[in-house]
Amino acid sequence: MYRYSEFDTAFLAARNAQFRAQVERRIDGSLTEDEFKPLRLMNGLYLQLHAYMLRVAIPYGTLNSAQMRKLAYLAETWDKGYGHFTTRQNIQYNWPKLSDVPDMLDALAEVGLHAIQTSGNTIRNVTADHFAGAAADEVADPRPYAELLRQWSTDHPEFQFMPRKFKIAITGSANDRAVIKAHDIGLQLVERDGVLGARVIVGGGLGRTPMIGQELSPFVSFDDLLAYLEATVSVWNQIGRRDNKYKARIKITVFEHGIDAIRAKVNERFLKVRGQFKGADMALLDRIKAHFAPPEFVQNGQSGFEDAYRTDNIFRSWVDTNIAAHKRDDHAIVTISLKAHGATPGDATAEQMRVMADLAECYAYDELRISHEQNVILPHVPRAHLHAIFKALQENGLSTANIGLISDIIACPGMDYCALATARSIPVAQQIATRFEELKLEHEIGALKIKISGCINACGHHHVGHIGILGLDRAGVENYQITLGGDATETATIGERTGPGFAYDQIVPAIERIVETYLDQRLDREESFIETYRRVGMAPFKAALYPEARADAA
Repeated sequence: MYRYSEFDTAFLAARNAQFRAQVERRIDGSLTEDEFKPLRLMNGLYLQLHAYMLRVAIPYGTLNSAQMRKLAYLAETWDKGYGHFTTRQNIQYNWPKLSDVPDMLDALAEVGLHAIQTSGNTIRNVTADHFAGAAADEVADPRPYAELLRQWSTDHPEFQFMPRKFKIAITGSANDRAVIKAHDIGLQLVERDGVLGARVIVGGGLGRTPMIGQELSPFVSFDDLLAYLEATVSVWNQIGRRDNKYKARIKITVFEHGIDAIRAKVNERFLKVRGQFKGADMALLDRIKAHFAPPEFVQNGQSGFEDAYRTDNIFRSWVDTNIAAHKRDDHAIVTISLKAHGATPGDATAEQMRVMADLAECYAYDELRISHEQNVILPHVPRAHLHAIFKALQENGLSTANIGLISDIIACPGMDYCALATARSIPVAQQIATRFEELKLEHEIGALKIKISGCINACGHHHVGHIGILGLDRAGVENYQITLGGDATETATIGERTGPGFAYDQIVPAIERIVETYLDQRLDREESFIETYRRVGMAPFKAALYPEARADAA
């Protein structure tokens, strides 16, 4: 993983010292809250319902054990003993005191972490496939290119006060695990005639106007990538809407102008800026790549796994659900669920963070990843170590075998924390997970993605959930809309709204009826929920959700 250079360290120290002085001026009254707001947002500090919230970047989702332990230290020293991992591969601390934030940032800097550009109208934390560098299906590890983009975008003088925030995601696989089509720019590594480059998607995004990104270019070589992205962002920065913040994202610009017109403008701008990105940046990329060399994998890492898999039924269930294929047959990718039934999705205690750090250091080449699905990954694990890892996770409440199942729910913090939220998300997620655990149906149902947002900003990605839930305020009462058929993968699709929303005490029974309909309609156990929905359409699900409408029609 990337290690800070002397320049990086000095830059971060200066940036943190600058913010410390700004905090002191806010505390002594020299700065009003309105004056302080743009300064704190540049450093990842929000003012939420109950307290300030610090959002820490985990660039492209990659951590080592020392960094994870430092996140645990922040949680127990300056917060309430836990942190919340988000859909942007960040971690949020919901209860810091303003006077403590500079110390938190200095502590993060000790291990090469920061909170720069995790908020504000700038290029946010670049996210990546959480299986990067390990997945059997990837063309190349996308993280060196994500790091290049991080260095390019950090404190970029032209891109600090854009029309709105800007999000970039990158994957190295044709199987999209980074939701690239729901980002302002999505990058997919591809090969053309033996040369590696990137397919560029533009104009995706969720929120109040959800849109699937469109192809801006099928292939951009890496020596041209920064120039091409510079051209793309600068075109939007120049022509994007600034009269209405709800129409300021690049998805609206692409929609209003059309993809062909945007492509022409980008190509014109690209020719002007291309000369600035020759030579030095490719040398920089080569230096960055050296940081992401694969670990020295142990040989014959399979020893003992088969016996444990055959004799321990609970371990076998966990392996079948939480393990993904690694590029080496004798290794595996382990996803640690932060979705124990009834728990808050994405939350981890300081003690759990230390447990995961210890496991990474002892068994998994000292690497961890944070997924946009709010779980933690050990990307390189010799299969011989899987049983020992499982036992340690089991002792610490981290062995839930539910990855990709109905209780593996993405949920934003909702009205429990967020000042923008209009409804609760966390309790709904907890109730759904608990209910289907009671019914013992989770494994019978199989792969099913539920995503919940507590407001129209869609931080819970509900638009691309197989079942999406959007919490809204209707005359002071929580109301939950349901969408079906969304998809966050390479076949990305915006879900279709079923009809009128449901009250807080009706939403879990409504989800039950949807699942019962799926189980009744599927051809066999091999047909997943999304496959069944695409085959039979909305009608049977709508009939189950709104039986009164069917009775009226009769």
